[in-house]
This record gives sequence, C-alpha cells and structure tokens, in this order.
Amino acid sequence: MKVLISVDMEGISGIVHPTETNPDRYDYERGRALMTAEANAVIAGVLEAEPTAVVLVADAHGTFRNLLPEELDRRARLVRGKPRSLGMLGGLDEHIDAVMLVGYHARAGSGPAVLAHTMSDDILDVRVAGRSLGEIGLNATMAGHMGVPVVLFSGDDTACAELSDLVPSAVTVAVKEALGQAAAVVLHPEEARERLRRAAAEAMARRAQVSPLAMGGPLAVEVDLHSPTTVDLATLVPGVSRAEGGRTVTFTAADFAEAYRLVLLLVQLATIKPG
Repeated sequence: MKVLISVDMEGISGIVHPTETNPDRYDYERGRALMTAEANAVIAGVLEAEPTAVVLVADAHGTFRNLLPEELDRRARLVRGKPRSLGMLGGLDEHIDAVMLVGYHARAGSGPAVLAHTMSDDILDVRVAGRSLGEIGLNATMAGHMGVPVVLFSGDDTACAELSDLVPSAVTVAVKEALGQAAAVVLHPEEARERLRRAAAEAMARRAQVSPLAMGGPLAVEVDLHSPTTVDLATLVPGVSRAEGGRTVTFTAADFAEAYRLVLLLVQLATIKPG
C-alpha cells in the first residue's frame, strides 16, 4: 500500500490570512507549524489503519518548501521543492494506491471561502470541457487520470463541498467554516488534528469504495488570465490561442495530463513581468 498526501496551507485550521501563508510575512512560521502538525495527524491515521503502508507527503504550497522536515513524522517521506512535473502532486505515479488532499482551498471566484484562488492570483478561472476547476478539481482529476482515487480531503466548508461535488464518496473534514476571504470560524488545532487522524484511518478503510475521477480526451481548455502580458506570452506556446475578449486563452489537450501540465506552465508564465 502506497499513499500520497498532498498538503496545501490555506485550508489548514487556524489559518485565515496571507500573513500566515507567505514566507515574507510575520506569521508564516506559525502557519508552517500548523501545516506540519496536520500533515502528521493524517500520517498517523493512515498508519493506524495500514501499519505497513509507504507514505509520501508532497509539500504543495507556494514554494513547496513549507513543511518543517525535522518535525514531520519520520515514518513518512517528504517530496519537497520545485519545479516538478506534477506540481502539487509530486510523487504521484502508477504505484500510488490513494491520494489525500489536506489543507486545500476553494477555487477562484467561489465564496465565502478562505483564501480562495486557483494556482495563483493571476489565474482567474480554468475550464476543462466546460467545467470550472480549481486546484481541487485539477489535482483530483490528475490523480484520477493516473488511476488513483482521492479518498480524503480537508479544508474549509466551501472547499469540502467543492471536492464532494466531484468525488461524493471521499471522506471530507471541514476544519473551519468560511465567513469570507480572510475570515472563518475555526476548530482548535488539536481538535482538527484529532478529526483528521480519525478521518484518514476511515478513508483507508473505505478506499475501495472511491472511484478515480477520470476525464477522457481530447479536452477543450479555457484559461482566464489576469494579466494581458501573460496572455501575450501564452500565445507563444504552440497550440495556445487568444480567445475573443483578450483575457482568455484556449487550447485542446490530448488528455488530462497534457491539460494539467499546460496550466502549470501558464502559472509560471504569469510570474514574468513586462520589460
């Protein structure tokens, strides 16, 4: 049994503001500690249910260098740093039996939702075959493309509903109730960790009941971008075209893996500034 736990930061209990998620802000170290503790709770639940499981933990926030390696449960292996071909799902391959998405947030434009966005503030929306997908949908479908189900999810209540709409049989844990972009009613971190530990063990026991989320190709993809410069750069990529209106680029992907990687490329192009 091999499990991949992908851990983001905005959906961790107690976290509601960018000062807690950005390395250059004053409360980031607390955010890192909370993130690492929730990862450890999930690892504990997985190994409680499957003591011989191999557990990979993918740091999936920002720089992918947030989890505290020395504080992470030593029974797990950490996937850290970037760039990597599958982004937030670093470590995913055909040998993984189950994926868990921990500390995730809702997609851009949804709400109320804590720190909602899609990959970066430069991506306004991603639509694949007409369906709007945020990080939750993109990563769950990418895992499904590899034949792997998402069996556990945690974040705020809006994010949990987003995952449940895609994977109804997955176990979800709402560690906070969103009041807005930077406000929520949060569980005490210790209570959140206990719920996550129990939920991870339950998800392992129920994993056979969860089907991978698959989307067959070819796929029409539309991406709404914040910056006109990013649109200009995106059209330099073979197969990517500017749609009417100037803010949207489109392309056709042979399969979901190709769509996923092109979206990751657009996120990187958005970091390039004019001049």
